[in-house]
Amino acid sequence: MTEAPFVPREKLFKQQQYFQNLTKHTYLKGRYDVITSVAIPLALAGTSLFMIGRGVYNMSHGIGKKE
Repeated sequence: MTEAPFVPREKLFKQQQYFQNLTKHTYLKGRYDVITSVAIPLALAGTSLFMIGRGVYNMSHGIGKKE
């Protein structure tokens, strides 16, 4: 028993040639790869820098201290 292929061979070769001929970096070749490898880490870094800055500001001005 042989199972039918998931994707036709011709379509697979066409996609393979498309991705091999792109001049982008390997981690940016897919459709949504820019979101997962660039936007999400930048958002996390920006959020953490903002929270660190807010904490330093609060500590230097004595805001949020427990009595």
